[in-house]
Amino acid sequence: MPSFKLDGREIPFEPGDSIIRAAWKQGIEVPHYCWHPGLSSPANCRMCLVEIKPPEGQRGLQLDIVAWDEEAQAYRTVKKPKLLPSCQMQAVDGQEVLAETSPHVIQARSYVQEALLLNHPVDCPICDQAGECKLQDYWLAHQGTKKRMREEPVHKPKGVQFGESIVYDGERCVMCTRCVRFMEEVAKDPVLEMRERGNLNEISVAPGRKLEGNYTLMVEHVCPVGALTSTDFRFKARVWFLRSAKTICQGCAQGCNAHLDFDPRYNKAYRYRARDNHAVNSYWMCDPGMLSYKAVHENRLLEPMVNGKHASTQAAVEAAKGLLAGASGIAIVHGRQQSQEDNVALAALGEALGAKVFVTGAADGFADDILIKADKNSNTAGVALLAPKAGDFAALRKAVSKGDISAVLVLGTSVPSDDDGAISDLRGAKTIALAVHEGPVAKAATVVLPIAAWAECSGTFVNIGGHAQVSEKALEPQGSARPGWEVIAKLGAALGHDLGFAKLKEVRARLASAAPAVSTAPEASAPEASA
Repeated sequence: MPSFKLDGREIPFEPGDSIIRAAWKQGIEVPHYCWHPGLSSPANCRMCLVEIKPPEGQRGLQLDIVAWDEEAQAYRTVKKPKLLPSCQMQAVDGQEVLAETSPHVIQARSYVQEALLLNHPVDCPICDQAGECKLQDYWLAHQGTKKRMREEPVHKPKGVQFGESIVYDGERCVMCTRCVRFMEEVAKDPVLEMRERGNLNEISVAPGRKLEGNYTLMVEHVCPVGALTSTDFRFKARVWFLRSAKTICQGCAQGCNAHLDFDPRYNKAYRYRARDNHAVNSYWMCDPGMLSYKAVHENRLLEPMVNGKHASTQAAVEAAKGLLAGASGIAIVHGRQQSQEDNVALAALGEALGAKVFVTGAADGFADDILIKADKNSNTAGVALLAPKAGDFAALRKAVSKGDISAVLVLGTSVPSDDDGAISDLRGAKTIALAVHEGPVAKAATVVLPIAAWAECSGTFVNIGGHAQVSEKALEPQGSARPGWEVIAKLGAALGHDLGFAKLKEVRARLASAAPAVSTAPEASAPEASA
């Protein structure tokens, strides 16, 4: 494999890699603002300048500059090597690149950083980007000097509503154009542009348009400073109080990788951020997915219900036991929105009860050719592996209406249609719902047992590409909710069946044998794309 030296370290690269990309793949960050691994490279921030040593025996390009001679107390002309943007310079086998070891590069970074901050407002105390801002990080690492300009800074529009989801602050903008390039290259809607020149530059929306569509929140995600903020997260939390868990988006079958940022003090989720995974979602997420974190708090079922009234967990389990023990025909219904762990536990209970097997989930919806899939269930492929011969919801309704089924145990509460007609037939049987949210099945159920949401327990979800992806636990379960597999194990014990698992690792051991064909989605081969 070809390689080059960066500050004396051997850096392997693939043909076509730029210097900055090759270094990034090795976990080395060359300071930058405008470069992003998923976008084109305009080389307009000049923060990633490096010194490339000429081959032995050749003379590199030199520039004449004026420097102050302390001894002579006068300016004189000196030579310095021409620095080049590492985001546009392709890596060449055997070349030698200087970054941290070049005094010219170090000085250039300081000057670039100072120029970017000349007109920058001191908004850090109220800026949502504070604590994860490249301007703050690079000032400390590459400048560290006081502001020398004493003139009034250039003022630009603040708090401009680009659309329903994004607010723009022109004074904070460093003109990296990441947002412009994302909308043009990824979202395929070139609605943003850069206008004016020099220190009057600002980002604007095309005349007669607003920033809209299904990928607007990504412009805030790629912004390296606080120029673009989302109306959803704006002024809601400070990032240094937040913790992060690696989770899987529940919005559709794509299974986008995400960071769920939450405040452990309040057990509250505040936002999703896209997490790199080249096999699944590259560096991006859609707006519906980015906002789907809210479901962990909204329309939750947090207390057991028996015949429409609140009950203790023990009373609800006993009521469910009575319904199942006295049933002439039992059906279990797998949930395509629930984790593999919950579904394999339900399969174990269904096997012990001799139950017929069905499956349900949300109806199909909008799709595009970027990320959004029509299937709005996060684990359709996983359930298909666990229960390949399961009947659909229509078959369940038919079996209940014919009297073949007198008790139904449903995992989840989503059905293909939310109207009452979709669940009217279920009222012919005693229904037990293991549910995270309110919904049609929960309304029709005789017994409701609340279970933990995806963010409240670790779970595996298989996306449309067949990749099994683990979603980490972030929050503590709310109310009386417990992980679905745990509730199922408790129900099985009440019915006199030892399902063979009491811990998550035991459930996963059963899952490994029940669905061996599942492959694991590879993690990103390089560090996270920096904001």
